[in-house]
Amino acid sequence: MMRRRTGAAGLVAVGLLAAGVVVPVATPLAHAEPRACTENQVRYVAEEPGGIARLGARRAWGLSTGKGVVVAVVDSGVSATNAHFPRGSVLPGRSFVGGPATTDESSHGTAIAGIIAARDIGERSGVVGVAPDALILPVKITGGEAGDDEAQQRAANLAPGITWAVSAGADVINLSLSTAADRPDVRAAVAAAVRAGVVVVASGGNRDQAAEVKDGLRFPAANPGVIGVAATTGSDVVTEDSIHGPHVDVAAPGDDVATTFRAWGDCIFSQEGQSSSYATAYVSGAAALLRQRFPSASPADLTYRLQATASRGTRTVRDDVSGWGVVQPYEAMTATFDDSVAGPVRPGGTPRASVAPRVTTVDLTPSPDPRAGDRTTVLWLLLGVAVAVLGLGMGRMLRVPRGS
Repeated sequence: MMRRRTGAAGLVAVGLLAAGVVVPVATPLAHAEPRACTENQVRYVAEEPGGIARLGARRAWGLSTGKGVVVAVVDSGVSATNAHFPRGSVLPGRSFVGGPATTDESSHGTAIAGIIAARDIGERSGVVGVAPDALILPVKITGGEAGDDEAQQRAANLAPGITWAVSAGADVINLSLSTAADRPDVRAAVAAAVRAGVVVVASGGNRDQAAEVKDGLRFPAANPGVIGVAATTGSDVVTEDSIHGPHVDVAAPGDDVATTFRAWGDCIFSQEGQSSSYATAYVSGAAALLRQRFPSASPADLTYRLQATASRGTRTVRDDVSGWGVVQPYEAMTATFDDSVAGPVRPGGTPRASVAPRVTTVDLTPSPDPRAGDRTTVLWLLLGVAVAVLGLGMGRMLRVPRGS
C-alpha cells in the first residue's frame, strides 16, 4: 500500500450522496447474449471497453499501469470473487452498513472498481481497467437498497467513509455520487483528504436520478480540490443526462460501459444506469496512472495535468458542459508545461489577465471637400451656359415669319 503524500490543493475523485438522493444502481442492458447480465450466470464480454481506446489507455500503459496505487471506491462494496480481481487486488476495506466490504448487493461498486482496475484475464474477456495494476480499497457505505431511510443512512456514512479511506492509505478516492446539497460534514472530510494529498474525483451528477434536475452545482464535485466529471457518449459528446455547471472539470466515457458484474464476469451497463458514475471511474483510473508516474506530485499538479491536456475544441476555453474536455492520460503524463500553455492556470502560475476587446470608434462626420469652390464655379458656369442656350432657343421660336 502506498504511503500518503502531502501536497497542495488536492485532486480527489469524489461523488456525493445526500439525503433524498438514491445511490446510482447500474441497470443491465437487455442485449442478446453475451451482453445480457443475469445473476448467477457467468458471462464475459469479448470486446474491449470503448473507453480504453478513447482514453488511449494502452499507449499510457507503456508509462504507467497504476501499480501500487490505492484507489478507494466509496460505494456499495466490491465483489472480490469476480475473476477480474485476483487475490490481493481488492483490499479488505471497511463496511459501514454491516457485512464485509468485499461483497456488493447492488453491483454498482463492482462496476466502478472494474472500470478502474479490472485485471486482464486473457481470451475469456476483453474487459480491463484503465489502471489494471492499481489496488482497490472498497469502502461500503450502502447496501444498495432504495428508499429514503437508506438514502439518509448513505448520506450519514459518506463523510466517515472518506475519512476512513484517507486513514487507510488511499491515493485516489472515487465518489460516483452527487447531490445539490453541500453538507458540512462531507465538505470537511473532502478538505481533509485534499490536505492529506489524496486525489478526489466525483460525479458531476445525472439528471434522471437527481432530486433537482436543473443544471447547477453538485457536491462534492463542487467542493474545492475535487475533480468533477461529466459523461460522454461514444462520439465524445457530453450526454444530455449529465448535469451541467461550474463544478464540471473534465469529461470521460459513460455510455454503454463494459465492466465487471459482481461475481458473474462482465456486463455492459447503459447510460440509464448513471452514466457519470462510470465517467468518474475512468477519471479515477487516469488519476491512478498519473499518481504512479509522478509519486511526489501534489493533487493540484495531477489535476492540472488532466485538465490542461484534455481533448477539447478550443484550447483556451472551458465550459459548463464538458469542463476542459475529455481526459487523455498519456498526454497528461508526457506534456511539458509553462505559463504559455493554453487552458487552465497551472499551480503556482500567474493568472492570465482577461483582455477586454478593443473597441474602435468610427468618425462618420463628413470631411470637407477641398475642391468644393472649384466645383461650385463650374456648376454656375454650366448653369449659365444652359440658360444662354435655352434663351437662344426660345428667341428663335418666338420669331414668327411675316406673311405666313
